[in-house]
Amino acid sequence: MNRDYLKIDKIEGPLIFIKGIREARFGDLVEVRLTTGNRLGKIIKLENEMAIIQVFEGTSGIGTYNATVRFIGEPMTIRLSKNILGRTFNGLGKPIDGGGEIYSPHEVDVNSAPINPIARQYPRDMIETGISSIDTLMTLIRGQKLPIFSGNGLPHKELAAQIVSQARLLNDSKDDFAVCFVAIGVTKDEGGYFIDRLVESGAMGHSVLFINYADDPIAERLSTPRCALAAAEYLAFEENMHVLVVMTDVTNYCEALREISSAKEEVPSRKGYPGYLYSDLALLYERAGVLKAHHGSITFLPILTMPNDDITHPIPDLTGYITEGQIVLSRELSNRDFLPPVNILPSLSRLMKDGIGEGYTREDHPALFNQLFSSYSKVLEVRSLAQIIGESDLSPLDQAYMAFGRLFEDQFIAQGFNTRRSIIESLNLGWTLLSKLPPEAMDRLDDEMIKRYHRYVKPA
Repeated sequence: MNRDYLKIDKIEGPLIFIKGIREARFGDLVEVRLTTGNRLGKIIKLENEMAIIQVFEGTSGIGTYNATVRFIGEPMTIRLSKNILGRTFNGLGKPIDGGGEIYSPHEVDVNSAPINPIARQYPRDMIETGISSIDTLMTLIRGQKLPIFSGNGLPHKELAAQIVSQARLLNDSKDDFAVCFVAIGVTKDEGGYFIDRLVESGAMGHSVLFINYADDPIAERLSTPRCALAAAEYLAFEENMHVLVVMTDVTNYCEALREISSAKEEVPSRKGYPGYLYSDLALLYERAGVLKAHHGSITFLPILTMPNDDITHPIPDLTGYITEGQIVLSRELSNRDFLPPVNILPSLSRLMKDGIGEGYTREDHPALFNQLFSSYSKVLEVRSLAQIIGESDLSPLDQAYMAFGRLFEDQFIAQGFNTRRSIIESLNLGWTLLSKLPPEAMDRLDDEMIKRYHRYVKPA
């Protein structure tokens, strides 16, 4: 449509409003021309010949008569090749690492559609994070959407860096694996921390970073995950790689969405968020998966901070409806310096049952998972009882549960952020801890599994 408009009718936050628009399309790019330089924007709403344009670089310095607005007539695209690995980009897909532009014939629309359910293949193979609590009890499956629910002040930043630097495919070549790390609304220090961790671990060579800083324009936060997912789709379905997308913090994205919605004067829904928050998040999450016609895959690990640790808040609540499980971080464990503070009982992976066991991890994995989960659940019950009657008055079996619980938290959960364990090491550690409990406590194991793996060590 390459038509210029000399008058802006209204400016509201990062949005500009122009009347008399008849031929524009939703999602097309717009160029705002000023004497100080040009800025890019995107049409985010068309209504009654009124176009609402989101300016990526912000509207500071733009007046109703000092700018020329040109409708380009094309969607937002980024150029991609396999050379994006090892590079760092901003929320608009522009390099910020001093390495120069990406030269490639592949120019990709960042507003890709979610994967068609008919084209999906059921996810089965495991991605090893090197973290015992996750790999053993809430296994991440290739092609899965598994969010991490955190809270303000909890060490999700360190957990994200650990996963990005340690993750690998269990049975495939390292050359087929890539990490797409997305940081939304982070500080400069946090961005530097993520880059340093990747460089130190040697994972930078098979990673691509998209970083939106807290002082970047608010409108840029909405494009950051879309640019990153477009890059992940290219690597997965054009270069046949298995891509792990780690995104932090989705809450910052949702806050930006609420601010833009308020500027558009839309009727708010729960907690002031727009009524389309669910569908907007689904457009992002459902771009992950495994396709029948392609070798590659996209696995999505979004991280979000729950305001006031409220898991019923709209962001975690709606995320839970879209994704296949969740990993919940515990403030209590974090305060006791158990790191990473993964809260076992409310965490689950709905796809792990079909991606563990014989032919995938090890034949004893499902049985061990069930027994560890059951035993730790019993530990919390016994602790509640001990607060009432005292630990010294507990039965010998309950005292054994108390001892098991302490070891489980000290050795299994409190792994630290710099220790990597293979799935085999994690499984062996799990059986070692269960050896502190007598055979009669193995209520989730059959006789054959007890005979093969359980080695009870009676306390002196």
